[in-house]
Amino acid sequence: MKNALMAGICSLLILPAAALAQDIAEPFKVGTFEINGSPEVGIVLRDSIILDLDHANTALEKHATYPAVPMPADMIELIERYDYGLKRRLYEIVNVHADWRANGMEWPAYVHDVDDVRTLPPIMYPGKILNAAVNFYSHVNESGSEEERREARRLRREERGVPYLFLKPSRGAVVGNGAKIVIPYGRNRTDWEVELGAVIGRTAKYVSADDAETHVFGYMVTMDISDRGGRPPGGARFTSDWFVGKGHDTFAPQGPWIVPKEFYGNPMEILSQSLSVGEEQMQEATAGDMIHSLWELIEYGSSIITLYPGDVINNGTSGGVGMGTVVRGAQRFLQSGEVVSATINGIGTLTLPVVGEDQPEGLTGAELSPVDTYRDPL
Repeated sequence: MKNALMAGICSLLILPAAALAQDIAEPFKVGTFEINGSPEVGIVLRDSIILDLDHANTALEKHATYPAVPMPADMIELIERYDYGLKRRLYEIVNVHADWRANGMEWPAYVHDVDDVRTLPPIMYPGKILNAAVNFYSHVNESGSEEERREARRLRREERGVPYLFLKPSRGAVVGNGAKIVIPYGRNRTDWEVELGAVIGRTAKYVSADDAETHVFGYMVTMDISDRGGRPPGGARFTSDWFVGKGHDTFAPQGPWIVPKEFYGNPMEILSQSLSVGEEQMQEATAGDMIHSLWELIEYGSSIITLYPGDVINNGTSGGVGMGTVVRGAQRFLQSGEVVSATINGIGTLTLPVVGEDQPEGLTGAELSPVDTYRDPL
Protein backbone atom coordinates (compact mmCIF):
# COMPACT_ATOMS: atom_id res chain seq x y z
CA MET A 1 0.00 0.00 0.00
CA LYS A 2 2.81 2.41 0.93
CA ASN A 3 4.60 1.76 -2.37
CA ALA A 4 1.39 2.41 -4.27
CA LEU A 5 0.96 5.74 -2.47
CA MET A 6 4.53 6.77 -3.25
CA ALA A 7 4.08 5.85 -6.88
CA GLY A 8 0.96 7.97 -7.03
CA ILE A 9 2.73 10.92 -5.43
CA CYS A 10 5.62 10.67 -7.86
CA SER A 11 3.23 10.56 -10.80
CA LEU A 12 1.70 13.82 -9.62
CA LEU A 13 5.03 15.48 -9.02
CA ILE A 14 6.31 14.80 -12.52
CA LEU A 15 3.43 16.51 -14.24
CA PRO A 16 4.74 19.37 -16.39
CA ALA A 17 5.14 22.51 -14.33
CA ALA A 18 3.56 24.64 -17.05
CA ALA A 19 0.41 22.53 -16.93
CA LEU A 20 0.14 22.86 -13.16
CA ALA A 21 0.72 26.61 -13.18
CA GLN A 22 -2.06 27.52 -15.60
CA ASP A 23 -4.86 27.13 -13.07
CA ILE A 24 -5.19 26.76 -9.32
CA ALA A 25 -6.90 23.67 -7.98
CA GLU A 26 -8.25 25.47 -4.91
CA PRO A 27 -7.90 28.87 -3.25
CA PHE A 28 -5.29 29.27 -0.56
CA LYS A 29 -4.14 31.70 2.08
CA VAL A 30 -0.70 32.47 3.46
CA GLY A 31 0.44 32.99 7.02
CA THR A 32 3.26 32.70 9.52
CA PHE A 33 3.33 29.82 12.00
CA GLU A 34 5.59 28.59 14.74
CA ILE A 35 6.77 25.19 13.53
CA ASN A 36 9.40 23.27 15.48
CA GLY A 37 10.14 26.35 17.53
CA SER A 38 10.71 28.89 14.75
CA PRO A 39 8.51 31.17 12.63
CA GLU A 40 7.83 29.70 9.20
CA VAL A 41 5.84 30.97 6.23
CA GLY A 42 3.06 28.57 5.37
CA ILE A 43 0.34 27.99 2.80
CA VAL A 44 -3.13 27.54 4.31
CA LEU A 45 -5.61 25.16 2.68
CA ARG A 46 -9.27 25.17 3.73
CA ASP A 47 -8.43 27.09 6.90
CA SER A 48 -7.23 23.85 8.46
CA ILE A 49 -4.09 22.55 6.72
CA ILE A 50 -0.70 24.27 6.89
CA LEU A 51 2.01 23.51 4.34
CA ASP A 52 5.47 24.52 5.53
CA LEU A 53 6.40 26.44 2.39
CA ASP A 54 10.15 25.89 2.46
CA HIS A 55 9.88 22.12 2.96
CA ALA A 56 7.02 21.76 0.48
CA ASN A 57 9.12 23.49 -2.15
CA THR A 58 12.13 21.29 -1.38
CA ALA A 59 10.00 18.20 -1.97
CA LEU A 60 8.79 19.63 -5.26
CA GLU A 61 12.28 20.45 -6.49
CA LYS A 62 13.50 16.88 -5.99
CA HIS A 63 11.89 16.23 -9.35
CA ALA A 64 13.71 17.55 -12.42
CA THR A 65 10.51 18.95 -13.93
CA TYR A 66 10.54 21.81 -11.42
CA PRO A 67 13.34 24.39 -11.55
CA ALA A 68 14.87 25.66 -8.34
CA VAL A 69 13.09 28.68 -6.85
CA PRO A 70 14.49 30.20 -3.66
CA MET A 71 11.86 30.53 -0.98
CA PRO A 72 11.19 33.81 0.89
CA ALA A 73 12.73 34.29 4.31
CA ASP A 74 9.55 35.87 5.65
CA MET A 75 6.13 37.13 4.65
CA ILE A 76 7.30 40.53 3.48
CA GLU A 77 9.68 38.90 1.00
CA LEU A 78 6.88 36.62 -0.19
CA ILE A 79 4.70 39.67 -0.80
CA GLU A 80 7.50 41.51 -2.62
CA ARG A 81 8.19 38.57 -4.94
CA TYR A 82 4.66 37.23 -5.39
CA ASP A 83 3.98 38.87 -8.76
CA TYR A 84 7.54 38.28 -9.93
CA GLY A 85 7.65 34.50 -10.24
CA LEU A 86 6.84 33.29 -6.73
CA LYS A 87 3.08 33.17 -7.34
CA ARG A 88 3.52 30.46 -9.99
CA ARG A 89 5.53 28.29 -7.61
CA LEU A 90 2.90 28.60 -4.86
CA TYR A 91 0.25 27.59 -7.39
CA GLU A 92 2.31 24.53 -8.33
CA ILE A 93 2.70 23.50 -4.69
CA VAL A 94 -1.01 23.93 -3.99
CA ASN A 95 -2.04 21.97 -7.08
CA VAL A 96 0.14 19.00 -6.19
CA HIS A 97 -1.11 18.87 -2.61
CA ALA A 98 -4.73 19.28 -3.66
CA ASP A 99 -4.31 16.19 -5.82
CA TRP A 100 -2.81 14.30 -2.90
CA ARG A 101 -5.87 14.95 -0.75
CA ALA A 102 -8.26 14.20 -3.62
CA ASN A 103 -6.60 10.82 -4.10
CA GLY A 104 -6.65 9.95 -0.39
CA MET A 105 -2.86 9.98 -0.03
CA GLU A 106 -1.05 10.47 3.25
CA TRP A 107 0.33 13.89 4.04
CA PRO A 108 4.11 14.22 4.37
CA ALA A 109 5.68 15.42 7.64
CA TYR A 110 5.80 19.09 6.57
CA VAL A 111 1.99 19.28 6.44
CA HIS A 112 0.41 20.28 9.74
CA ASP A 113 -3.05 20.62 11.19
CA VAL A 114 -3.73 24.24 12.11
CA ASP A 115 -4.47 23.18 15.70
CA ASP A 116 -1.02 21.61 16.02
CA VAL A 117 0.96 24.78 15.32
CA ARG A 118 0.96 28.26 16.83
CA THR A 119 -0.50 30.89 14.52
CA LEU A 120 1.68 34.01 14.53
CA PRO A 121 0.95 37.43 13.01
CA PRO A 122 1.05 36.92 9.23
CA ILE A 123 3.55 39.78 8.82
CA MET A 124 6.30 40.02 11.43
CA TYR A 125 6.16 43.00 11.26
CA PRO A 126 4.55 45.57 8.96
CA GLY A 127 6.72 48.58 8.20
CA LYS A 128 3.73 50.77 9.03
CA ILE A 129 0.05 50.47 9.79
CA LEU A 130 -2.40 53.15 8.68
CA ASN A 131 -5.84 53.19 10.28
CA ALA A 132 -8.89 55.10 9.13
CA ALA A 133 -10.70 56.97 11.90
CA VAL A 134 -14.51 57.22 11.88
CA ASN A 135 -14.87 55.77 8.39
CA PHE A 136 -18.30 54.13 8.83
CA TYR A 137 -21.48 56.17 9.05
CA SER A 138 -22.75 53.94 11.88
CA HIS A 139 -19.66 54.92 13.92
CA VAL A 140 -20.37 58.66 13.69
CA ASN A 141 -21.41 60.08 17.08
CA GLU A 142 -22.30 56.76 18.72
CA SER A 143 -23.12 58.48 22.00
CA GLY A 144 -25.59 61.04 20.69
CA SER A 145 -29.36 60.92 20.47
CA GLU A 146 -30.95 59.50 17.35
CA GLU A 147 -31.60 63.01 16.09
CA GLU A 148 -28.02 64.09 16.78
CA ARG A 149 -26.64 61.00 15.08
CA ARG A 150 -28.86 61.49 12.04
CA GLU A 151 -27.67 65.07 11.69
CA ALA A 152 -24.03 64.06 12.14
CA ARG A 153 -24.32 61.43 9.41
CA ARG A 154 -26.00 63.95 7.11
CA LEU A 155 -23.14 66.39 7.57
CA ARG A 156 -20.57 63.68 6.89
CA ARG A 157 -22.29 62.74 3.63
CA GLU A 158 -22.36 66.36 2.53
CA GLU A 159 -18.84 67.17 3.72
CA ARG A 160 -16.85 63.98 3.23
CA GLY A 161 -13.54 65.75 2.68
CA VAL A 162 -10.49 63.50 2.75
CA PRO A 163 -10.05 60.46 5.04
CA TYR A 164 -8.61 60.81 8.52
CA LEU A 165 -5.68 58.41 8.84
CA PHE A 166 -3.43 57.77 11.81
CA LEU A 167 -0.38 55.57 12.35
CA LYS A 168 -0.60 52.53 14.58
CA PRO A 169 2.58 51.03 16.10
CA SER A 170 3.84 47.81 14.58
CA ARG A 171 6.17 45.54 16.54
CA GLY A 172 4.91 45.27 20.10
CA ALA A 173 1.38 46.25 19.14
CA VAL A 174 0.98 43.54 16.47
CA VAL A 175 -0.05 40.13 17.82
CA GLY A 176 -1.51 37.07 16.15
CA ASN A 177 -4.47 34.76 16.58
CA GLY A 178 -4.69 33.30 20.08
CA ALA A 179 -2.32 35.84 21.61
CA LYS A 180 -3.45 37.99 24.54
CA ILE A 181 -4.91 41.47 24.45
CA VAL A 182 -3.39 43.12 27.53
CA ILE A 183 -5.35 45.82 29.33
CA PRO A 184 -2.61 48.21 30.50
CA TYR A 185 -2.21 48.58 34.24
CA GLY A 186 -4.60 51.14 35.68
CA ARG A 187 -6.59 51.57 32.48
CA ASN A 188 -10.23 50.52 32.51
CA ARG A 189 -11.64 51.78 29.20
CA THR A 190 -10.19 49.34 26.70
CA ASP A 191 -12.35 49.19 23.58
CA TRP A 192 -12.67 46.97 20.50
CA GLU A 193 -12.85 47.66 16.76
CA VAL A 194 -12.92 45.11 13.93
CA GLU A 195 -11.34 46.22 10.65
CA LEU A 196 -10.32 44.87 7.25
CA GLY A 197 -6.57 45.01 6.77
CA ALA A 198 -5.44 45.59 3.18
CA VAL A 199 -1.84 44.43 2.68
CA ILE A 200 0.14 46.47 0.18
CA GLY A 201 1.82 44.35 -2.50
CA ARG A 202 3.50 46.93 -4.73
CA THR A 203 5.23 50.18 -3.83
CA ALA A 204 2.65 52.96 -4.02
CA LYS A 205 3.15 56.72 -4.18
CA TYR A 206 0.51 59.13 -5.54
CA VAL A 207 -1.69 56.20 -6.52
CA SER A 208 -5.17 57.07 -7.74
CA ALA A 209 -8.23 55.41 -6.25
CA ASP A 210 -8.91 53.85 -9.66
CA ASP A 211 -5.50 52.17 -9.61
CA ALA A 212 -5.30 51.38 -5.91
CA GLU A 213 -6.44 47.76 -6.09
CA THR A 214 -3.51 46.84 -8.35
CA HIS A 215 -1.18 47.76 -5.48
CA VAL A 216 -2.84 45.40 -2.98
CA PHE A 217 -1.47 41.94 -2.25
CA GLY A 218 -4.31 40.64 -0.12
CA TYR A 219 -6.52 41.01 2.93
CA MET A 220 -6.62 39.94 6.57
CA VAL A 221 -8.68 40.49 9.71
CA THR A 222 -7.42 43.19 12.06
CA MET A 223 -8.51 44.80 15.31
CA ASP A 224 -7.87 48.34 16.42
CA ILE A 225 -7.88 47.98 20.20
CA SER A 226 -8.25 51.39 21.83
CA ASP A 227 -7.68 52.98 25.23
CA ARG A 228 -10.56 55.43 25.77
CA GLY A 229 -9.19 56.57 29.14
CA GLY A 230 -7.71 59.71 27.69
CA ARG A 231 -4.64 61.74 28.58
CA PRO A 232 -4.08 62.66 32.24
CA PRO A 233 -4.68 66.33 33.05
CA GLY A 234 -1.86 68.83 33.36
CA GLY A 235 0.92 69.89 31.05
CA ALA A 236 0.14 70.78 27.47
CA ARG A 237 -3.59 71.06 26.86
CA PHE A 238 -4.36 68.65 24.03
CA THR A 239 -7.90 67.65 23.19
CA SER A 240 -6.82 64.07 22.41
CA ASP A 241 -3.80 61.80 22.55
CA TRP A 242 -3.70 59.21 19.77
CA PHE A 243 -0.53 57.62 21.14
CA VAL A 244 -2.25 56.88 24.44
CA GLY A 245 -5.44 55.85 22.70
CA LYS A 246 -3.96 53.53 20.09
CA GLY A 247 -0.33 52.79 20.89
CA HIS A 248 -0.22 50.22 23.70
CA ASP A 249 1.37 46.80 23.32
CA THR A 250 -0.99 44.12 21.89
CA PHE A 251 -3.38 46.78 20.52
CA ALA A 252 -3.01 45.74 16.85
CA PRO A 253 -4.07 42.10 16.43
CA GLN A 254 -3.74 40.83 12.85
CA GLY A 255 -4.49 37.58 11.06
CA PRO A 256 -5.16 34.80 11.26
CA TRP A 257 -3.67 34.76 7.74
CA ILE A 258 -3.73 36.74 4.48
CA VAL A 259 -5.99 35.97 1.53
CA PRO A 260 -4.29 36.88 -1.78
CA LYS A 261 -6.62 39.27 -3.57
CA GLU A 262 -7.31 36.91 -6.48
CA PHE A 263 -9.13 34.62 -4.03
CA TYR A 264 -11.17 37.30 -2.29
CA GLY A 265 -12.79 39.65 -4.77
CA ASN A 266 -13.62 43.33 -4.45
CA PRO A 267 -14.01 44.14 -0.74
CA MET A 268 -16.11 47.18 -1.60
CA GLU A 269 -18.72 44.77 -2.95
CA ILE A 270 -18.51 41.73 -0.67
CA LEU A 271 -17.09 42.89 2.67
CA SER A 272 -18.92 41.84 5.82
CA GLN A 273 -17.15 42.33 9.14
CA SER A 274 -18.32 41.54 12.67
CA LEU A 275 -17.00 41.32 16.22
CA SER A 276 -18.17 39.52 19.34
CA VAL A 277 -17.12 39.68 22.97
CA GLY A 278 -17.85 36.27 24.38
CA GLU A 279 -21.23 35.23 23.01
CA GLU A 280 -22.47 38.80 22.53
CA GLN A 281 -22.16 40.28 19.05
CA MET A 282 -21.06 43.89 19.28
CA GLN A 283 -20.46 44.93 15.68
CA GLU A 284 -21.65 43.98 12.21
CA ALA A 285 -21.33 45.99 9.01
CA THR A 286 -20.78 45.83 5.26
CA ALA A 287 -18.79 48.03 2.90
CA GLY A 288 -21.96 49.98 2.10
CA ASP A 289 -21.61 51.72 5.47
CA MET A 290 -18.13 53.07 4.67
CA ILE A 291 -17.62 56.81 4.22
CA HIS A 292 -14.44 56.57 2.15
CA SER A 293 -13.71 53.47 0.10
CA LEU A 294 -10.62 51.37 0.68
CA TRP A 295 -9.28 52.67 -2.63
CA GLU A 296 -9.70 56.27 -1.46
CA LEU A 297 -7.79 55.44 1.72
CA ILE A 298 -4.89 54.10 -0.34
CA GLU A 299 -5.03 57.13 -2.62
CA TYR A 300 -4.91 59.54 0.32
CA GLY A 301 -2.31 57.59 2.30
CA SER A 302 0.01 57.26 -0.68
CA SER A 303 -0.24 61.00 -1.34
CA ILE A 304 1.45 61.62 2.02
CA ILE A 305 3.85 58.70 2.46
CA THR A 306 5.16 55.96 0.19
CA LEU A 307 3.50 52.61 0.86
CA TYR A 308 5.72 49.54 0.59
CA PRO A 309 5.02 45.81 0.27
CA GLY A 310 3.88 44.51 3.63
CA ASP A 311 2.47 47.84 4.84
CA VAL A 312 -1.12 47.63 6.06
CA ILE A 313 -4.08 49.97 5.63
CA ASN A 314 -7.11 49.30 7.84
CA ASN A 315 -10.53 50.35 6.59
CA GLY A 316 -11.99 51.64 9.86
CA THR A 317 -14.73 50.23 12.05
CA SER A 318 -18.49 50.42 12.32
CA GLY A 319 -20.97 51.19 15.07
CA GLY A 320 -21.12 49.04 18.17
CA VAL A 321 -17.83 49.94 19.87
CA GLY A 322 -17.69 49.96 23.66
CA MET A 323 -17.59 53.72 24.12
CA GLY A 324 -20.88 54.12 22.24
CA THR A 325 -24.21 54.11 24.02
CA VAL A 326 -26.59 53.60 21.10
CA VAL A 327 -26.41 49.81 20.78
CA ARG A 328 -26.38 48.82 24.47
CA GLY A 329 -27.69 51.98 26.16
CA ALA A 330 -24.48 52.38 28.17
CA GLN A 331 -20.73 52.24 27.67
CA ARG A 332 -19.17 48.81 28.00
CA PHE A 333 -15.43 48.06 27.95
CA LEU A 334 -13.28 44.95 27.89
CA GLN A 335 -12.67 43.02 31.10
CA SER A 336 -9.94 40.56 31.99
CA GLY A 337 -11.08 37.00 31.27
CA GLU A 338 -13.20 37.88 28.24
CA VAL A 339 -12.55 36.65 24.69
CA VAL A 340 -12.80 38.86 21.60
CA SER A 341 -13.50 37.36 18.15
CA ALA A 342 -13.44 39.34 14.91
CA THR A 343 -14.67 37.78 11.67
CA ILE A 344 -14.54 38.87 8.03
CA ASN A 345 -16.33 36.74 5.48
CA GLY A 346 -13.99 34.91 3.13
CA ILE A 347 -10.95 35.51 5.34
CA GLY A 348 -11.47 33.98 8.76
CA THR A 349 -11.80 34.70 12.46
CA LEU A 350 -9.28 36.32 14.76
CA THR A 351 -9.80 35.29 18.40
CA LEU A 352 -7.88 36.63 21.39
CA PRO A 353 -8.34 36.35 25.17
CA VAL A 354 -8.21 39.50 27.30
CA VAL A 355 -5.98 39.79 30.37
CA GLY A 356 -5.17 42.59 32.79
CA GLU A 357 -1.59 43.75 33.25
CA ASP A 358 -0.11 43.38 36.73
CA GLN A 359 1.21 46.49 38.45
CA PRO A 360 4.66 47.10 36.96
CA GLU A 361 7.71 47.42 39.18
CA GLY A 362 10.28 50.20 39.08
CA LEU A 363 8.12 52.90 37.54
CA THR A 364 9.86 56.17 36.78
CA GLY A 365 7.11 58.61 37.63
CA ALA A 366 6.55 59.40 33.95
CA GLU A 367 4.20 56.45 33.42
CA LEU A 368 0.62 56.83 32.26
CA SER A 369 -1.58 57.45 35.28
CA PRO A 370 -4.41 55.05 36.12
CA VAL A 371 -7.70 56.37 34.81
CA ASP A 372 -9.27 56.32 38.27
CA THR A 373 -6.79 58.94 39.50
CA TYR A 374 -8.33 61.63 37.31
CA ARG A 375 -11.75 60.31 36.38
CA ASP A 376 -14.66 58.94 38.33
CA PRO A 377 -14.80 55.14 38.13
CA LEU A 378 -17.24 53.72 35.59
